[in-house]
Amino acid sequence: MDSILVWFRRDLRDTDHAALGEALRRGRRVHCAFIFEREILDALEQRSDRRVEFIGASLVELDTALRQRGGALLVRHGWAAAEIPQLAKELGVSAVFVNRDYEPQAKRRDAAVRDALAADGIAFESFKDQAVLDGDEVLTLAGRPFTVFTPYKNAWLKRLSEDDWQSYEGRACGALAPDQAATGVPSLANIGFASTDLRALGIVPGMSGGQKLLTDFLGRIARYHQQRDFPALKGVSYLSLHLRFGTVSIRQLVAKAIAAGALREGGEGAATWLSELVWRDFYFMILDRFPHVAERAFKPAYDAIEWEQGPDADEAFAAWCAGRTGYPLVDAAMRQLNSTGYMHNRLRMLVASFLTKDLGVDWRRGEAYFAGRLNDFDLAANNGGWQWAASSGCDAQPYFRIFNPVTQSERFDPAGRFIRRYLPELAAVPERFIHAPWRMTALEQAACAVIVGRDTPAPMVDHQQARRRTLARYAVVKRLAAP
Repeated sequence: MDSILVWFRRDLRDTDHAALGEALRRGRRVHCAFIFEREILDALEQRSDRRVEFIGASLVELDTALRQRGGALLVRHGWAAAEIPQLAKELGVSAVFVNRDYEPQAKRRDAAVRDALAADGIAFESFKDQAVLDGDEVLTLAGRPFTVFTPYKNAWLKRLSEDDWQSYEGRACGALAPDQAATGVPSLANIGFASTDLRALGIVPGMSGGQKLLTDFLGRIARYHQQRDFPALKGVSYLSLHLRFGTVSIRQLVAKAIAAGALREGGEGAATWLSELVWRDFYFMILDRFPHVAERAFKPAYDAIEWEQGPDADEAFAAWCAGRTGYPLVDAAMRQLNSTGYMHNRLRMLVASFLTKDLGVDWRRGEAYFAGRLNDFDLAANNGGWQWAASSGCDAQPYFRIFNPVTQSERFDPAGRFIRRYLPELAAVPERFIHAPWRMTALEQAACAVIVGRDTPAPMVDHQQARRRTLARYAVVKRLAAP
């Protein structure tokens, strides 16, 4: 092809980039563009959003990298369905190349762009980049999508070959176009947003930030399987934000996991991390093949559950959001989310279980709250995690498995280090009571100056009573599933 436009979306890097690599292999001149999409930005609740700032800073680094290679990044602010076809016509390209997106809204947007381009005789091609394996690459023996993770993972590993994690580097023969119309990345103010505390939180955007985290994690990966469930420890990779916006390559991460022993005996840490990357592909596949999950339960029977409604449910939800449930680890997790935009994965499971099974609140309310506040919000993973916790999703925990917030706290934050970090009002509570301060006598509360009901909330529900209510609530599922 004479010229190709590469439309960057959630793939903000110039290395090991499927669409860019294919464009450079097949086109003589390659243009690069990014659209600050109003369909997405206008729907955000706040005009100060860490994700938007992360994108903007990552684009600055991407533009710099492209200019060093002789190209530039064309940045627009508007409606992608109009901006991309218009830009393609202005540049006179033969095709627009993108990396595939699996979200329903993104697929509708891409269909609209494809139709508009086709009317002008311009091709539209998409490539696999977010996932390691997608489409029909992992199917059951009957030729259907998997709905249970373990057999999916086994088939994924069996199907995986070196070609699947091979980098796109070194395959180019075309050249980037030095677009004179590329005037740099607009400031946050120019697209209607204000700056945030992104840098103050230690978040480094862009490819450099992703590689820094990856390098650090590879020095700890051997202990991942032992430390990943403990929020007070530096046990996880912290790469989820970079995976969300594609400032790191999933192929590179898989290659690093395999190099660290993921497929060999004795490489438990790397193998466990690789399994988490497979979960990511699994949830992409579920969203792609079963798009109804974005609005309803994966298992239709679970749509019959009657969740708590009315003022009491609203009050319970508000207390959960604010980290005022009276259960220290639940509250510390919510305070972490509200103050930093991050929550440890073990705690995401705990707070989701608490909202749905202790408070009886619809999982969709929690899912939406996370969507608005998680820096690394990803529809596939967020929906999959919430439906897993609510037992309504594919391969979810059984409905009768209900996390006990106290025993979870004792197991995964035994010394209360994480709790004290985000609930400083409990700093003086003795370790034996940090998971359940209400168990202190009045004298013990006075001695540490933490009065339950005054300095810290009393538990808003009794877990055992809530468990019985949940089993009764979910009984409708058993009835509908009965022959």
